[in-house]
Amino acid sequence: MPPSPLAAPLLTGLAPVIARDTRLVVLGSFPGVASLVAQQYYGHPRNHFWPILSALWDVDMLALPYPRRLAQMRAHGLGLWDVYAACRREGSLDTAIEDALLNDLASLRRRAPKLQAIAHNGSESARAMRHTLALGVPVVKLPSTSPANASWSFERKLDAWRAVFEEHGVA
Repeated sequence: MPPSPLAAPLLTGLAPVIARDTRLVVLGSFPGVASLVAQQYYGHPRNHFWPILSALWDVDMLALPYPRRLAQMRAHGLGLWDVYAACRREGSLDTAIEDALLNDLASLRRRAPKLQAIAHNGSESARAMRHTLALGVPVVKLPSTSPANASWSFERKLDAWRAVFEEHGVA
């Protein structure tokens, strides 16, 4: 059934940040409003993604221009993408995602021949685990870095992320 004329417009996500030597790919669900407006992953100022990378790599990622943040990620073997290529959503909450279209997750092996693992950033992303498990690399679910995930402290998130990053040589 086609969407109602009153339905939210179809939103398109961001391009993948993946290099041939990427070892670990973090998959979010879909960019929030702040990220879509800025055309930058994890653009909400209270999201913990960039502060976690800052703590893991001892680099103030938020002080770097966005292209240099991406260069730092590539230098560490980290890739970034979302499970959804497009969706309808009012606001930024994952619970509001409707009519989601998956990205071509099967292409991850081709895009990143040195891929060692995939980490889903939060529960909504992890709903695509059956697709990522089919790629034949370890797949883990990490606690969401979203400010909506207030039940996990920054330190607790950092510990979980550190363990996965160290295991796959991107810490």
